[in-house]
Amino acid sequence: MDIYVVIAYFVGVFLLYVIGRLMLIPLRVIFNLIVNAVIGGAMLLIANLIGGIWGIYIGINPITALVAGLLGIPGVVLLIALRFLLIGMP
Repeated sequence: MDIYVVIAYFVGVFLLYVIGRLMLIPLRVIFNLIVNAVIGGAMLLIANLIGGIWGIYIGINPITALVAGLLGIPGVVLLIALRFLLIGMP
C-alpha cells in the first residue's frame, strides 16, 4: 500500500468525523427545542386545567405557545407571573 493512500484514508476519516460533529450539534439543539416545546405545552395545559378551578387561566395563542415552547417550565411560570402582575387576581 502506498503512503499516499494511507494518508488519504486518514484524511477522509477525519473529514467524516468533523462533518459528523458539525451535524450532531444542530440535532441536539433541535431535539432540546422539541422536548422543551412538549413539556411547555403540557405544563400550559395542566396550568389551565388546575387554574380553571380558581378562575385562573392563560389564553393559548401564538405568543404564549412560543414562550412556553421555547422556555418550557420556566416559560409557563413566567406567563403565570405576568398574568398576576398585569391583570391581577380574578
